Amino acid sequence: MSNVTRYDPLDDFFRGFFVRPVEFGSAAEAPAIKIDVKEQEKAFVVHAEMPGIKKEDIHVNIDGPVVSITAERKQEKEVKEGERVLRTERYFGKVSRSFQLGQDIDDGQASAKFTDGVLELTLPKKAATQAKRLTIE
Repeated sequence: MSNVTRYDPLDDFFRGFFVRPVEFGSAAEAPAIKIDVKEQEKAFVVHAEMPGIKKEDIHVNIDGPVVSITAERKQEKEVKEGERVLRTERYFGKVSRSFQLGQDIDDGQASAKFTDGVLELTLPKKAATQAKRLTIE
């Protein structure tokens, strides 16, 4: 027995229409810094992908449990004679990312390492202070 299906040309026309990326020719938005955060017993370890950025152009700020990473990728303006740029899709400019961890960070012991476009932060947890109970006289 054969199956009969109804054909609707409008259905084929709109299928996938809203899920395809649409480009309007505007300037590219700043890409987000992609991060991985792992919690260890005494520290947090953060890996942030930052391809094409020099380590001198990366800044990390720590304020209690909040970590902010800011970087800038500078554009090389090297166009040789007889060349013309047909399309540029790479992003040049500032990018930043802030996130909050579950505990305050000991910023005096924090360390950063940048290798092959990946920033690795080792953020030791600040020793939790016990609440002091006052005795009433």
